[in-house]
Amino acid sequence: MLKTWIEILLVSTRLGLTSFGGPVAHLGYFRDEYVKKRKWLDERSYADLVALCQFLPGPASSQVGISIGIVRGGLVGGFISWFGFTMPSVIALILFAYFVTGFQAEDAGWITGLKIVAVAVVAQAIMGMGKNLAPDRPRIAIAVIAAVCALFFPTAIGQIAIIIIAGVTGYIMYRNQDVPKADKLAISISKKTGAAAWILFAGLLIGLPLLRQLFPSIWMAMFDTFYRVGSIVFGGGHVVLPMIEREVVPPGWISEETFLAGYGAAQAVPGPLFTFASYLGASMNGVTGALVATAAMFLPSFLLVVGMLPFWNFLREKSSVQAALMGVNAAVVGILLAALYDPVWTSAIKSTGDFALALAAFALLVYFKLPPWLVVLLAAAGGIVLGLIG
Repeated sequence: MLKTWIEILLVSTRLGLTSFGGPVAHLGYFRDEYVKKRKWLDERSYADLVALCQFLPGPASSQVGISIGIVRGGLVGGFISWFGFTMPSVIALILFAYFVTGFQAEDAGWITGLKIVAVAVVAQAIMGMGKNLAPDRPRIAIAVIAAVCALFFPTAIGQIAIIIIAGVTGYIMYRNQDVPKADKLAISISKKTGAAAWILFAGLLIGLPLLRQLFPSIWMAMFDTFYRVGSIVFGGGHVVLPMIEREVVPPGWISEETFLAGYGAAQAVPGPLFTFASYLGASMNGVTGALVATAAMFLPSFLLVVGMLPFWNFLREKSSVQAALMGVNAAVVGILLAALYDPVWTSAIKSTGDFALALAAFALLVYFKLPPWLVVLLAAAGGIVLGLIG
C-alpha cells in the first residue's frame, strides 16, 4: 500500500504543478492521467464521479481528485491525492502574500499562454468523453440541450437543475433497456464511516458559529468563516472568490487592494482556486493563518466525499440509477461543452494569434499525443512570444 500511496502523491503533485485553466480544465487533465494513461478507473466510473461531485458544494475538481485517491488507496490515498494536487498552489499563494502583493500576474504573457492551453485541454476531454458518454442520437441530443441551457442559465442552481432533468430523462428513456452493469468502484469506506462524516460535516457547520461566540478569537473566527464558505458554495472557485470577499473585507481582516491583488494571483497558479484561502490566511496571520484557512476551506469537501462514496457505490449498481446516469453523464458532456465557450474560451481567446496557439495545442494533444505537461510548457512559451509580437 505504501507504494500505491507514493504513486498517488507523485501523480497528484505533478497534476498540481501543471493543471492550469480552472476546474473544467482540471477534469480534462484528470481524465487524461487517471483514465487514459493509468487506467485507475474506466471512462464511465470517472464520469459518474464527476456527476456526483457536480451535486456537492465545494470545488468539484478537488472532490473528483479526492474520490479517485480513495478508490486507489483508501482514505489515506484520498488525503494524499488532495495534498499533492493542492499544495503547489498553496505554497505559491503564500509566497505571493509575502513577497509579490500587487503583482499583476494575469497580464503576463506566459499566463496568457496557460489560459489558451486550457481551451485545447477542455476540447480534448469533451471529444473523448462525448464518444463514450453520448454515443447515440438521444444522448447527443441531451448533451446539446444541456449545453444550450447551461449557456443561458450559467448558475449553480441552473447546473444542478440540468443534471436532475437529464437524470429523469435518462431514466425514462433507458429504464426498460438492458443497461451495461457499472464496474464496482473499490471503495474501502464503510457506510458507518460515511454516516459519521455526514454527522461531523453538519455538526461543524452548526457548532462552529456557536463556538465562535463562546470562545471569541481570530483563529476560531477564521475557521468558522472559511469552513462555512467551503460548505455552502456551489459552482466552484469563481463563485467562492466574491463570497469570501464579503466575509473578510468588510470586517477589516484584509484590505480591498490586498484582496484584489490575490484575486489575480489565485488565477495565475495551477490547482484549485479554493487555495485563494491560503493567500488570505497568510495575509491575515502568516503561515499559520494560511494553514488554518486552507484546512477549513477544504475540510467540508473531504467530509462530503467520504460521506457520499459508500452510498454512491451502492446506488450506482442499481439498473434504475444506471439508466438515470446515462442521461446525467450526457448532460455533463453538455455542461463541459458550455464551459468550453464560457468561461474558458471567452477568457482566453482574444485574437487570431490566441486562436492559432489554441489550435496548435489541440493538435499536439490529440494528433501528436504529446503529454499535457509538455503542451502546457510549450503554450506558456507561445504566450510569451505572442506578447512580444503583439
